[in-house]
Amino acid sequence: MDPDPGPTATAERVRRRPHPLDLVALALAVVGAGCALSGLLPRAEAVATVQRILPLLLFLGTVVVLAELTAAAGTFDVVATRLAIAARGRYALLFLLCVGFASVTTIVLNLDTTAVLLTPVMLALARRLGLPALPLAMTTVWLANTASLLLPVSNLTNLLAADRIDLAPLAYAARMAAPQLAAIGATTVLLWFCWWRPARPGAGEFRPPPTPVPADRALHRTAVVGCLFFVAGILAGVPIGFASTVAAALVLAGFAVRSRGTLRWSLVPWRLLVFVTGLFLVVQTLGRYGLDDLVGQLLGPAGGALGALRAGGTGALLANGVNNLPAYVAGEAVLPVGDEPRLLALLIGTNVGPLATPWASLATLIWYERCRAAGVAVPTARFLATGAVLAVVATLTAVAALLLTR
Repeated sequence: MDPDPGPTATAERVRRRPHPLDLVALALAVVGAGCALSGLLPRAEAVATVQRILPLLLFLGTVVVLAELTAAAGTFDVVATRLAIAARGRYALLFLLCVGFASVTTIVLNLDTTAVLLTPVMLALARRLGLPALPLAMTTVWLANTASLLLPVSNLTNLLAADRIDLAPLAYAARMAAPQLAAIGATTVLLWFCWWRPARPGAGEFRPPPTPVPADRALHRTAVVGCLFFVAGILAGVPIGFASTVAAALVLAGFAVRSRGTLRWSLVPWRLLVFVTGLFLVVQTLGRYGLDDLVGQLLGPAGGALGALRAGGTGALLANGVNNLPAYVAGEAVLPVGDEPRLLALLIGTNVGPLATPWASLATLIWYERCRAAGVAVPTARFLATGAVLAVVATLTAVAALLLTR
């Protein structure tokens, strides 16, 4: 019998396989281009759609490069390990610190960063501490979705919503602060009781790790400065594409001087950019041929509290049935301009609700692949059941907070 290749060799084989999302992205791009070229989607509408998403694609591409290089500089590992040290061996305190870390990462660097880069950091931290991996992994995937409401940069759907209702970043954050706190609060409670508490060590303690030392202190500091510049730019009202581009360029320059071998074309998230472009064109086309009518029936004509709750539920339902991005785009297309409460409720449903199915958000799909590559088995039934409960609770509490602070 051949010896067991071990988790490292298994993970390496998984990484070498073609990523299934590559095929999905290419298929969407081909179908979207076909819709535009064939006339199913009129050329004027296709051009308007592409013009609308170009600034979003610039932001998405540069912020992912910034996040990838920040991870390569060891910044995420350093922060995660220092959080474990700050917990002083107390399991419950480690839980709260991990919730805060995942929330801040999602809010500042968007949900895909949390799924792509923070997941392996959390899994490695669990191994170093001798703790079960699933509680830390679930922290990243749940908060990648539910903590993505506060800033326009936290989620691609937020950028669309902020543009639709014409809110600057700080004004948008003020409007979504209460829903965001409600969503994170619901997530924290269910994370503890569904995943962390059942896996708690007998004494509720663990051995803290040694103090982390970055492999290259200069690159670590450069990455920190780049991230701080990005956040400062957002808060100052600088266009997010410009802020992310300058921050990424700063960190790129540091790597060009000190670690040129790290710079490669694979840092550019071509799959994500192609996926988003194709998805917008396909959803726009489907809207002309019946999708808008279906979504309009689900949303209903009513306004007020009932209309907002219905919009949030529709967003969560469509996100889990298809995906959160087309769910938001389809809902936005049929809501009248100026209907801010229902638009933001729809946004809440598509952001915090996509937890009941693995394909409900791109971040969740990426998270699944990261867990698989690391050899971490995710119990499907438990994942789906707890995710469905959180989807309902988080959507309801966040929409209620939106209405109460109106």
